[in-house]
Amino acid sequence: MLAMAGSLPSTVYRLKFLFPHPSISYKARTLFAVHKLHQQSKQRNPLVWGDFRATFSPLSAKFSAAQLNSHESQIGKASNGDDLVILGIETSCDDTAAAVVRGNGEILSQVVASQADLLAQYGGVAPKMAEEAHSGAIDQVTQSALDTANLTAKDLSAVAVTIGPGLSLCLRVGVRKAREIAGHFQLPIVGVHHMEAHTLVARLTDKELQFPFMALLVSGGHNLLILARDLGHYIQLGTTIDDAIGEAYDKTAKWLGLDMRRSGGPAVEELAREGDPESVKFKVPMQHHKDCNFSFAGLKTQVRLAIASKDINAQVPVSSASSQDRRSRADIAASFQRVAVLHLEERCERAIEWGLKIEPSVKHLVINTISDNPVLKSGFLFLMKGVLQVVSGGVASNQYVRSRLDDVVKKKGLQLVCPPPSLCTDNGVMVAWTGIEHFCMGRFDPPPPANEPEDTMYDIRSRWPLGEEYAEGRSEARSMRKARIHPSLTSIIQGSGSAQQLL
Repeated sequence: MLAMAGSLPSTVYRLKFLFPHPSISYKARTLFAVHKLHQQSKQRNPLVWGDFRATFSPLSAKFSAAQLNSHESQIGKASNGDDLVILGIETSCDDTAAAVVRGNGEILSQVVASQADLLAQYGGVAPKMAEEAHSGAIDQVTQSALDTANLTAKDLSAVAVTIGPGLSLCLRVGVRKAREIAGHFQLPIVGVHHMEAHTLVARLTDKELQFPFMALLVSGGHNLLILARDLGHYIQLGTTIDDAIGEAYDKTAKWLGLDMRRSGGPAVEELAREGDPESVKFKVPMQHHKDCNFSFAGLKTQVRLAIASKDINAQVPVSSASSQDRRSRADIAASFQRVAVLHLEERCERAIEWGLKIEPSVKHLVINTISDNPVLKSGFLFLMKGVLQVVSGGVASNQYVRSRLDDVVKKKGLQLVCPPPSLCTDNGVMVAWTGIEHFCMGRFDPPPPANEPEDTMYDIRSRWPLGEEYAEGRSEARSMRKARIHPSLTSIIQGSGSAQQLL
């Protein structure tokens, strides 16, 4: 959707398919909002404001002060951040999600339609099947989000949508719907980075969380350690070079014959309580690599070999195993968990040291353990007026992981911030909130055409780095040598394709 080339350093994103002649109402509405936002942001970031003002300066000559003032009543919601109302749409993988959030952080609605049946049928995400499921659910999900919020699209200030990273076929469904709504109702549109949304949702739930801060994002397939210096300005301290910790937990649980209905994290933790964490001498991954990157592939291999040496049959559930067999499984679970979390601790501890060296004023570490809980991925989940009680799965609900990381953070003099489990899945709330944050900085696009052709090609970003790698943390691992399709979000917003000026 967004064609934000590093050669065009502007905080107003460039769309590939812009509406060439915005309506007079929209121009006036935008200019008035710009005037108000200028008062809030020019002291904070004068360079950003300078680019934004220059972009819109040709429009200002077409309107008199009287014309602008006549539209003030229509755009009060855009001139006051607290009164913004934004619809967020998320379809990056296997959840079709939408939510409506106010600028003050009030969650008016949250709706998620999952693809649990497809995941079970195909043993994972099948992109084409996932796309069809998104297409079948997107209209109902977005309308349910509006209905639950007791609003119509006319009441919105803007639409925010995930444009990457993710599965391109799935991203396209959300982008198409967002542009349909924005075009029909002449609303600004904000493109959102999926991992930035997982990071920033903590600022919705913890109003004391200010930049700079650090974040650890943990999911079934990816780990990411970043330093958030400011909105849209991130440094990648560490990332996954093969398998993530969630994948390692799930595979270990499966090989040990554990009940996977709650996923691997809590299942392994529960069995590990019965075992001796020192009984199996697993090697801690990457101890000779003094960086912050993660690798769990080797540990998985060690676990598989240990299970084979004990003649453990995964087809026999642990509940039916003999006492000796159960003890062997518990010992492996406990030993695996100790080493896996130790690897996580070591990486986090080094990342905190690096982060404090770059930004000594850092006070918080955000941990978002992105859940793949099948309980949250069955049918529809509705959140009305912010009232929802859920139990999250995966690594997100592993108390051993949380407590050990809490110890690391406290030892370094920081505070741990964890979003609630209901916001640790892929969801529309995080997209809407990230849209609000960027909208208030003037980073949004004009409405797209009201009737775009069905074959419109959107510039979505299936592989899109959040920030630039920290020089000391660059990995030479073969699995990290991947073609880069898009410059990072940080380099785009900073107006440069290179990170040298950031580091």
